[in-house]
Amino acid sequence: MPNKIDCFVLLGPTASGKTRLAAEVAAHLSTGIISADSRQVYRHLNLGTGKDYDDYVVNGKTVPYHLIDIVEPTEEYHIHRFQQDAKTIMIQYAEQQKIPIICGGSGMYIDALLRNYSFTSIPVNQQLRENLIHLSKPELIEKVKQFAPNSFSPLIDFDSHKRLLRAIEINTFLEENPDFEFNSTQLKAAIVGLNPSRELRRERIANRLKIRLECGLIEEVEVLRKRGLSDERLIYLGLEYKFITEYLQGKFDKNYLIEHLTIAIQQFAKRQMTWFRKMEKDGHKINWIDLPMNEGEAVQLILNHYKSSLQVN
Repeated sequence: MPNKIDCFVLLGPTASGKTRLAAEVAAHLSTGIISADSRQVYRHLNLGTGKDYDDYVVNGKTVPYHLIDIVEPTEEYHIHRFQQDAKTIMIQYAEQQKIPIICGGSGMYIDALLRNYSFTSIPVNQQLRENLIHLSKPELIEKVKQFAPNSFSPLIDFDSHKRLLRAIEINTFLEENPDFEFNSTQLKAAIVGLNPSRELRRERIANRLKIRLECGLIEEVEVLRKRGLSDERLIYLGLEYKFITEYLQGKFDKNYLIEHLTIAIQQFAKRQMTWFRKMEKDGHKINWIDLPMNEGEAVQLILNHYKSSLQVN
């Protein structure tokens, strides 16, 4: 009998405990986890991206996980490649009559996978990027707003410099290729979201950063620099690497680093939740679990949602 759903998604903001819960659920279901994290794909970026390998160990056995440590940090990994990689793995599980758990906090990756939009296949325009890379975020936003509304417009993420560059790239391509059509055959998915209270979210982020700094996060960045990874590339690879690289450049002291990096990650978590709410408005049904909650209770709730998604309509 064919599956009622193509995949099961567990999403939530950073530091919400997604990985551990996903591993517990996967162990119950004898399935695996596909990471939907835009940075954990990179090797050697461990503490800064939150690769908590121990979380995948349940009852002494490691739950299979995918799309972690698959490319070098010097390589580019884009949404289209994530779509391709995730679908390949999903097919492998389907052949075993299993449904993998898509787990992560990269809402754009998850949304692109579920909606199956082909805009992610639009090629990189390196010359255009080189012409725009030095523009500020407000300047890029103004350029994006100059394009006529199209099918891609509702999907534009104005939050980061690199995504604004990509938006201009896609819009430029669409202007030059007006007959291009989107593939929007959506996957059938059951989605559970973790919704920690604002206070819990902020507390966990602060505590987790403290622990990771104690475990050698700054030293991790130092090693990456010694291996030849440029400061420009490190800054591109996310908040932790940006702030610590600038700290190592002598731009501010450690107290400033801890205070402002904590705030920046907390703001990032808030933006993640905003993206997830946008997904809901765009038609994705997300079954929210409010935190804090006992781990066992949370696992049971997630399993209940999973089982309900398999029931015949």
